[in-house]
Amino acid sequence: MQFRKFTSLAIISSVLLSGCSVVDRWVYRPDINQGNYVTQEAIDMLQIGQSKDQVVFIMGSPMLTSVFGDNVWYYVFRQQPQHDVVSQRTYSIYFNEMGIVSDIKVSALDNSKSLEEMNEQGISDPIDNKTDEDDISTN
Repeated sequence: MQFRKFTSLAIISSVLLSGCSVVDRWVYRPDINQGNYVTQEAIDMLQIGQSKDQVVFIMGSPMLTSVFGDNVWYYVFRQQPQHDVVSQRTYSIYFNEMGIVSDIKVSALDNSKSLEEMNEQGISDPIDNKTDEDDISTN
């Protein structure tokens, strides 16, 4: 009789513990945006031949710069929505000796969403500081 209770308890425990992966979807996880918030409009304004000041005006300050000088700036936009796949886009902007953009390269993590898809998600926009009170006052 004691053996049956122990066996039943062991089976129930193993079923419950294996079910934790199903329960994980119910657990709240915040949306996480990291790095430079990049929009398609900003990327469309970037052009070869622009100065560093123009790039800062369009994109903001870079997240990283090259270790071997100030000739490469990196803008990283990383997004992790609650239980979805992490998406990341990295924009590398190369400057010549005179501080003029000579090349722009884009890289992404495998299975990352496009920049448009990342911006269209219902993730909180770090630039949009409008509150519900602002909506009420404009109506």
